[in-house]
Formats: sequence, structure tokens, C-alpha cells
Amino acid sequence: MFTPQSLTIALLMMITSAVCWGSWANTYKGVKNYRFELFYWDYAVGIFLVSLILGHTMGSSGHDASSLVNNIHSADVSNVIHALIGGALFNLANLLLVAAIDMAGLAVAFPISIGIALVVGVVLSYALQPRGDALFLALGVACAFIAVILDGKAYGALKASGRSASRKSIVVCVISGILMGLWAPFMTHAMTRGNSLGPYSAAVFLTMGALLSCFIWNIYFMKHPLVGEPVKFSDLFRGPVRGHLLGLLGGFIWGIGTVFNLVAASFTGVAISYAIGQSAPVVAALWGIFAWKEFANSGPRAKLYLTLMFVFYALAIFLVARANG
Repeated sequence: MFTPQSLTIALLMMITSAVCWGSWANTYKGVKNYRFELFYWDYAVGIFLVSLILGHTMGSSGHDASSLVNNIHSADVSNVIHALIGGALFNLANLLLVAAIDMAGLAVAFPISIGIALVVGVVLSYALQPRGDALFLALGVACAFIAVILDGKAYGALKASGRSASRKSIVVCVISGILMGLWAPFMTHAMTRGNSLGPYSAAVFLTMGALLSCFIWNIYFMKHPLVGEPVKFSDLFRGPVRGHLLGLLGGFIWGIGTVFNLVAASFTGVAISYAIGQSAPVVAALWGIFAWKEFANSGPRAKLYLTLMFVFYALAIFLVARANG
């Protein structure tokens, strides 16, 4: 089983996870006139498939007790259940986040949801697995949280951002953030208690939980969407080939980021790895700047917020790395 043997490798894997988590949504931008609830089925299949592929390659290289199959056979059932629940919680949080973006816009939804998730996930994960310097970790989380807020302020400063946020959208953002922050503690438990899951087997059960929970969460939102009209399951099979392929690609991107984050956590602890990974909105802002030209006509205020965002994100990485000693 491949695991990082130095902080440098672990840090690169954590940054890669942030890049993946902040990039997967671009695949949905490439789909026209295709509902997200339908796109999400291919996405959920993609995250599960890539976790299996990485588990049977990187996670099985040594063929020892820690390899994927052997670790699954030796792990406590309670840890498997915790990982499955973590996947189901992530899935519901992700669906609510997308709905919140539709209702309130990226400028409101991302800072509230991911900001809450960052704090909840790191605090609870550290309580379960207190690895690293608490002071540096707290300062790093604070900087990452400020960077996420500045990301939202930058979007809000755009002239095109004239959407107001309803009370319903704010409530959805808050619920999404709390749920998004809870999957990390469940994974911390699964990877640290008793006969624990290794990072690759933990990723398999996390993504399996996400896929299986689609038959509850996603079907419900297909029938009772927070935004738009209901869609039927049969519409999935009439969807464009491009939509299916991009859905799988989006799942692969998010899944790679998740496996890398969990693998890095085996060296640094989940709290540290999760803190850097959840700075993904900053990566999303880079896509908005360079790929989608969202800030092409932005004023000086938006550019100032963007500059400060990158400064605080760099500080967050430095402080969280120092927290690992």
C-alpha cells in the first residue's frame, strides 16, 4: 500500500485533493440543458469506480496486511458502517450545496457552506484524533476560513452578481455546511478505532455510501427538487452521451482528490488533511478567473478580494504544514 513517507509528499497530496475538489464542478459546466440530479448519477458511479481502481493499484502494491482486500477482511464492521454513513452524509451535503448555489448563487452558498464545513470537520476530527500542534492548526483553519469568505466577497463584488439570498437558501447553506463537515469525523473514527480501515478501503466504503444513498437522497430531490420541476428516472437514459461521460469524469476528479486526502491523512491526521482539502473554493475561483473569465470585467474591489484570498490561502497551507511539526 502506498502511503506518503514525508511531509512534502503528504502536502502535495493534500494540495492535489484541494485542486480536485475545487475542479470537479467544471465538468457540469460543459453540459447543456441537463439537470444536475441526472448528471449526479454518473458522478456518483465515477467516484466509486475511481476509489476501486486506486484501491486495487496504489492500495494493493504490497500485498500485505494493509493492502485493500486484506484490510477490508480484518476491519471492524463498525468502522465500515462509519465510513458508509460518512459517504451518505457527504452525498446529502453535496446535493444541498448545489441546490443552494442555484438559489443564492456561488457568492453566498460556497462561503457559508464550505466555511461551516471547514470549522466543523477540523474541530471534530481533531477531537477524535488530536495529531499536530493545535495552535498552528487553529491559525491555519482561521486563515483558510478567511480565504473562503474573501472568495465569496470577490464573487459578490462582480457587477453581474445581483442575486439576493432568501431565508430558505441560507438555511439550506447552513444545513449543507454542517453535513459536509460531519463526514470527516466519521472517517476519522473509521480510520483510527479498533481494527481500523486503511485510507484506500475507507475511500471505497465512503464512495459506496455516497452511491447507495443516491437511491434515497437523489431520488427524493428528483421528485421534490428545491429548484426547478421534478424529473423522472427514465430521463437519465435519454440524457446526452456527453452528459454521462462528463458525469463520470467529474466523479473521477472528486474521487481522486478524496483518496489522496485520506492517504495523506494517514501521515498528518484527518484534521490537518481535511483543513487543506476544504480550501477548494479558492481553486474554484482560479477556474472562474482563467477558464470561465468570470472576473474579466471586475472592478478593483473584486481584484483586491482575490489577491487577499490567495495570500490567506498560502498562509493557511504554511500554518497547517507547521502544525504537523
